Amino acid sequence: MRRLFRSLFTTSPPPTTRTGPPNAGSHYPPVAHPPVAYPPLTAGQIRFQRFSGVRRGLDPEEVRTFLYRVADEFAEVRAELARTRTENNRIKSALRDWQSRYRPAGRV
Repeated sequence: MRRLFRSLFTTSPPPTTRTGPPNAGSHYPPVAHPPVAYPPLTAGQIRFQRFSGVRRGLDPEEVRTFLYRVADEFAEVRAELARTRTENNRIKSALRDWQSRYRPAGRV
């Protein structure tokens, strides 16, 4: 059972090829292909995540309560990120307008 559990939750790193000396100025080894991007999590996915039952495990109600708490905080962070992106776009647009209004005549 332990072997099965370990095999489910341990992954080996993808093979990489090194082109330079070790620790040549980067913290991560070069990757031959970009990492797989997972679709973003939603609060509902966190809330309704179910785990397989075990004979001796965690209290399912405590896990569910914690997941709901995490999902609520996650939803707040996502909303704040959306507001920040909107504000960032508004500021960038205002800066572009200002720059175009006050651009010197000789520059294009």
